[in-house]
Amino acid sequence: MQRVFSGIQPTGIPHLGNYLGAIRNWVTLQADHDCVFCLVDLHSITMPWDPQTLREQTLGSAACLLAAGIEPTRLYNQSAVSAHARLGWIFNCVSRLGWLNRMTQFKDKAGKNRENHSAGLYVYPNLMAADILAFHATRVPVGEDQRQHIELTNDIAQKFNHDMGVEFFPQVEAFIPPAAARVMSLRDGSKKMSKSDPSEQSRIVLTDTADDIALKIRRAKTDSEPLPGEMDGLIDRPEARNLVSIYAAMSDETPAAVLSRFSGQGFGPFKNALADLLVERLAPVASETQRLLQDEAHLLSVLRAGAERANSISEPIVQEAERLVGFLR
Repeated sequence: MQRVFSGIQPTGIPHLGNYLGAIRNWVTLQADHDCVFCLVDLHSITMPWDPQTLREQTLGSAACLLAAGIEPTRLYNQSAVSAHARLGWIFNCVSRLGWLNRMTQFKDKAGKNRENHSAGLYVYPNLMAADILAFHATRVPVGEDQRQHIELTNDIAQKFNHDMGVEFFPQVEAFIPPAAARVMSLRDGSKKMSKSDPSEQSRIVLTDTADDIALKIRRAKTDSEPLPGEMDGLIDRPEARNLVSIYAAMSDETPAAVLSRFSGQGFGPFKNALADLLVERLAPVASETQRLLQDEAHLLSVLRAGAERANSISEPIVQEAERLVGFLR
């Protein structure tokens, strides 16, 4: 089996975009890959944070991932496995400033106030490379916007191997599932669904009640035209295209198949059908998440067990990397 590593920032309860874009694919990958799934709390402190909120959001993210079907032994929080930070420092010394200067996500997050941001935000791509290579993972499910990080990971691996005169770290493949849905805001079809959007009506979170989901879908922005019979009819209709894409992803159909069924109808009946589908698929996840959140001791024990497994895999790899660079133990 190829080993897959993937991490997600513990920003609390995931939304529908997180579920369709990543979490559901993680669940599927478990069947035929050796998977390691991580709540990347070290990455969470590269931006301003509140310690109590981080703790609560880590538990909330863990509960939701488990409820969605992630196997408990595969999940842990990053800070509980020291291999991440140790290899991350080595990679800070392997990576080149010119490589980091080309990373677009730092520029996007820092904006014009770059001098006021933490050094951690600047070098976090090196830690991301360490997250992956500490497990000798060869596949990483990512979105298109993360391809640059995989390229950097491979640059770091190649330079380490060259400098140490070994073939130690493997090449990593960016795995972008063909069926991964790109879910947009329910209020603006040109923007991705996001927890940072000030409007709660812009997103569906995985603990929303049936009434919450129905209300948000009913209020979702659309247009006055009926649904077309073909995809070409959605080219200049971002909100309509978003809702059709969500329906297709949740029902495991193509958008074209969805349009063939609802062609010519207005958004009233379609929104009702979409809300019913979302409630049917998400209600079990919401219910199990709420149950798990009532048992903090159980969540902590699951994360500890996951960290033990992650440590058993990563520790020999990172110890060998430390030996190769000349560290005494």
